[in-house]
Amino acid sequence: QVQLVESGGGLVQSGGSLRLSCAASKSVLDFVLMGWYRQAPGKQREAVAVITHGGNTNYADSVKGRFTVSRDNAENILYLQMNSLRPEDTAVYYCYAEEFVDTDLVSAWGQGTQVTVSS
Repeated sequence: QVQLVESGGGLVQSGGSLRLSCAASKSVLDFVLMGWYRQAPGKQREAVAVITHGGNTNYADSVKGRFTVSRDNAENILYLQMNSLRPEDTAVYYCYAEEFVDTDLVSAWGQGTQVTVSS
């Protein structure tokens, strides 16, 4: 079973930056898709940014132009660079990955890392 371990969360002032990392226990190129989700208190978990096996990316409208998802294929790490952070970006951020196991599409989640943006 694949393991995803996030790091890099913390407390930052509005307008600041953070970079989240997600270390995978296997090659990131094995995954059909990887991405970042977030969940704020009292809200549903939402997709923030995803990257496909082929390297195509997609972002939530609320983070376009501020966040960048990327991966290091050699180190098997997924990143989320977050710039111009706002208080509404405060949430627990989760790393996510999908892979085919035989013919089944299987998903995995990290344990989450807290991001808090103060105004």
